Amino acid sequence: MTDDLVTAPWAPLSPSEVCELMARTDRPWLIAGGHAIDLFVGRTTREHADIDVFLLRRDQQAVHEVLPGWEIYAADPPGQLRRWLPDETLPTGVHDIWCRPDADSPWQVQFMLDEAEGDEWISRRNAQVRRALGELRHTSASGLPFLAPEVQLFYKARGRRPKDEQDLETVLPHLSGDQRGWLREALTLEHPGHPWLSRLG
Repeated sequence: MTDDLVTAPWAPLSPSEVCELMARTDRPWLIAGGHAIDLFVGRTTREHADIDVFLLRRDQQAVHEVLPGWEIYAADPPGQLRRWLPDETLPTGVHDIWCRPDADSPWQVQFMLDEAEGDEWISRRNAQVRRALGELRHTSASGLPFLAPEVQLFYKARGRRPKDEQDLETVLPHLSGDQRGWLREALTLEHPGHPWLSRLG
């Protein structure tokens, strides 16, 4: 990614502020990343440097709908940020969108594009890993929609950064048997022998 853009500071919106913006569209979306973990357990578990929003690729234009006039950048592989204009449909290889109100403002929200066929979510990392779209959505006590924790952990399993390990520790005691089972099966498909598998029972 372009160094000066990537190193620009972040001042992430809160989940409730994201919800206010997304009220401008009827396309489905979910709070993702570490904030989704917090919403699942009902408390702030750690600091967050950014905020991620889960959005289906087919609904990508929702970003422009809810952020008119903002600077919106697509993250092109192998890692270049470039302006994304409303008349362009992003190709399959582009998954991340960074947004800020203007060039003098910090980054405030990141959208993550995911794949789907009909009513089924398909992991962009492994097409064998799938889930009914309706099972991805959880809602917090305050009414905020967030990504199912087992799916969020599936994303985090690849990196196993310290914050990902912390999120696993936070979530694991709260997962149901069905949630553990789905995550165990998904990890077996994508990461055979992953160290988290032994902890899922």
